Amino acid sequence: MPPLPHPLRTRAFRLLFIGRSLSLLGDAVIPPALALAVFLATESTADLAIVLACSMVPKLLLLPVGGVMGDRFNARTVALGTDLVRCATQLFVGVELLGGDPRLWQIALAEAIGGCASAFAMPAMAPLITGTVEEENRRRANALMGVVNSATRLGGPALAGVLILAAGPGWAFVLDSASFAVSAALLSSIRVRHVPLVRRSLAADLKEGWGEMRSRDWYWTSLFAHSAWNGAAAVLMTLGPAIAFEEFDGKTFWLVFMQAGAVGLLLGSLLAGRAKPRRPILTANLGLATYALPLTLLALSAPAPIVIAAYGIAQLGLGFLSPVWETAVQSAIPGHALARVTSYDWLLSLAAMPVGYALAPLAADAWGPEVPLLAAALVVGGACLATAAVPGVRHFGRPVEDAPALTRAEA
Repeated sequence: MPPLPHPLRTRAFRLLFIGRSLSLLGDAVIPPALALAVFLATESTADLAIVLACSMVPKLLLLPVGGVMGDRFNARTVALGTDLVRCATQLFVGVELLGGDPRLWQIALAEAIGGCASAFAMPAMAPLITGTVEEENRRRANALMGVVNSATRLGGPALAGVLILAAGPGWAFVLDSASFAVSAALLSSIRVRHVPLVRRSLAADLKEGWGEMRSRDWYWTSLFAHSAWNGAAAVLMTLGPAIAFEEFDGKTFWLVFMQAGAVGLLLGSLLAGRAKPRRPILTANLGLATYALPLTLLALSAPAPIVIAAYGIAQLGLGFLSPVWETAVQSAIPGHALARVTSYDWLLSLAAMPVGYALAPLAADAWGPEVPLLAAALVVGGACLATAAVPGVRHFGRPVEDAPALTRAEA
């Protein structure tokens, strides 16, 4: 067969890629800008927590509904609408900050509205890929999206620092607003294939999406592993800075630690674009288990270079998993249910993070930071490695003639 054209040679995906890249870059600038803006305005970490909760809680509550909307309507329509909403909310926050007298409740309300929009935008991403890229090329397309996501995580904080120092945090929000405006303009000029969904009640659609997820053992068992990873990441992000100052060279160690993770994430995404594992789900989940390494080494006060290298390896595993997992889901889940199934993925993953944020400091106060770090390492390593015992995980991606008779019959 002739070689497949690169996904970026397809106009629809090329414009989608440019728009998503710009919005990801804008979003990477926002966390440090928001933290600084709220703290300067209120001098209260509690107020910052309120604003962050206003963004996170609506997102978690509405994700399943966002999945239903992503299947009922064309993903382009959903993404275009959410881009316009987020453009307006980020511009509002930017104007509030530039005005010099920002009001906390207005910023919190704007972030809550933006969180609602994100709940509809996140499940729509998978149908956007399947609607613009042919199945044979989706692995490369997902790897490209993973690379730009990793690159923005690497460069976003630096850009945020330049903007904040040069012009203030308000302009960071204006930049994010502009990125959503450009993304919306690009989306409006492309066509995205859509698998129509038979309209029923919201409850029936939610139940069908849940059934599609539950009927695949490789999917729902992997979600538990991915959720464990997010909870463990929250533990590390909560306790890591304090350990950096107590055991290592404080700010320098933590900055190098985080940059090593960003580099690992980028390398993992690049690797996913080239590697063709015979058992993709199994390989990706085993790679994700490496997150137990930095958790364990931090708890044991290992030398700084070893801890930093371990975190880079762990993030490489995450960078590899994301494109491989997304490609597998897009190939195995029917198009009419893809957004709903994806929304449950996001829901379980994001819901584990507040649990980690809440439990980590309580456990550290009671028994010291070593206990929650080792417990998180045990949970994430055990959950990811345990997926190897699931037949669907082991056999996903194998040729049917190589699979056991039961799997062959199911296929």
